[in-house]
Amino acid sequence: MASGSEIERLIQLLAKLPGLGPRSARRAALVLLKKRDLLLEPLAAAMAEAAAATRSCEVCGNLDTVSPCNICRDPRRDPHLLCVVEDVADLWALERAGVFRGRYHVLGGALSALDGVTPDRLNIASLLGRAKADGVEEVVLAMNATVEGQTTAHYLMDLLGDLKVTRLAHGVPVGGELDYLDEGTLSAAFKARRSL
Repeated sequence: MASGSEIERLIQLLAKLPGLGPRSARRAALVLLKKRDLLLEPLAAAMAEAAAATRSCEVCGNLDTVSPCNICRDPRRDPHLLCVVEDVADLWALERAGVFRGRYHVLGGALSALDGVTPDRLNIASLLGRAKADGVEEVVLAMNATVEGQTTAHYLMDLLGDLKVTRLAHGVPVGGELDYLDEGTLSAAFKARRSL
């Protein structure tokens, strides 16, 4: 290719984003470069600002510019409900759907023997501390409907013992991930959750 190394690096980095392969990354890079003033420079500035300002919430693990995050600091949230998700993307998907008004806890992944993800690599200890110390009455396990997600849900259910533990209904397709579901499916699944 006749592009300079800086352009190739831009294309390679864009190609690492979800949903962008090499061809899409090349097209996106071309649009950015052609519209430097309108797109590339503001995007670069916004990315630098976001990188500098974004932090992980010390309470729940959400990404925000403040810690505790805006969700944890919101007094309108029900402190007796705690929704456990695998990743920040899942939390954001539930927030987009507007189906949950409690507090969240981000595990940082799901148990996976094949990938070497053991309980000590997940945010489980702080979950147990929060569930027992914060007056939580119900823990909603909003795990992805994958083998790893369901394994994690069963593991957490055993650890949470006496607490009321619910999970999303089976309206979430097997093998599906929360971040890719529409708001209607998420809403129906959340309303039909049941005890384990």
